[in-house]
Amino acid sequence: MLNIPVKVTDRLIAGIKKFQPILTKARDRDINESDTVVIINDVLSEVFGYDKFEEITSELTIKHTFCDLAIKLDGVIRLIIEVKAAGMVLKEQHTKQAADYGSNSGVDWVILTNGIEWKVYKITFGRPINLELVYEFDFTKINVKKQGDLELLYYLTKESMVKSSKASLDDFHLQKQLVNRFTIGQLLLSETVLDSLRKQLKKLAVDAKISNDEVKQILVDEIIKREVFDGDKAIEAKKKVDKMFRSQPKTQPNPKHDSSKTDSLKKEELN
Repeated sequence: MLNIPVKVTDRLIAGIKKFQPILTKARDRDINESDTVVIINDVLSEVFGYDKFEEITSELTIKHTFCDLAIKLDGVIRLIIEVKAAGMVLKEQHTKQAADYGSNSGVDWVILTNGIEWKVYKITFGRPINLELVYEFDFTKINVKKQGDLELLYYLTKESMVKSSKASLDDFHLQKQLVNRFTIGQLLLSETVLDSLRKQLKKLAVDAKISNDEVKQILVDEIIKREVFDGDKAIEAKKKVDKMFRSQPKTQPNPKHDSSKTDSLKKEELN
């Protein structure tokens, strides 16, 4: 749980209460994109804490085209915001447009929004360029009494974006990469965890013959959902877990110990 400063919490709550009805009416009236940009500009200032005249710009040119809005801190563009009309449904083509703005400007965080829906993307520059939807939320459904809802907004605030922040979008992204069903699933299937599970099972029945393969098969067939270890995200998670284990130093035997006793203990564990 984030420790959001009281003054930021108060600003978020006040801003949510103010702009939820404004955005709902804007959607119902089906206002155009330009008018939606005006509202988003106010949201960035009054909710997220950016200086309207110093840190929010609509003058960023990307390949001879102006993006809708951008956040500039300490002379560096940190966020690009692609805005669509409040009543428009966000589509894949809009996502591609936002991604193009980010990739062509070298900015790795991009937001696509119509004021109601907010989609936060992370761009990883490589070959090919990768666009990842880190999280999304409906502004009109944010509950001011739920800490988790406030945290979703906090990561977009100026306080989170400054260099000294201990809870930035990059930190949140890293946590999302690690604490998810794919990474945890691959850890459960690792030899280290399988060894531990087998040893615990042996304590229940000392004479039982149990192998890591048997434990793994039960996890795969009966406990873990197939989507957790199948597909691109599972493959990526497995690469990370395998790399982690390869980077760990191998345990060296203690020369002070009697090697014959060590060998005997190992044989007992394997049986």
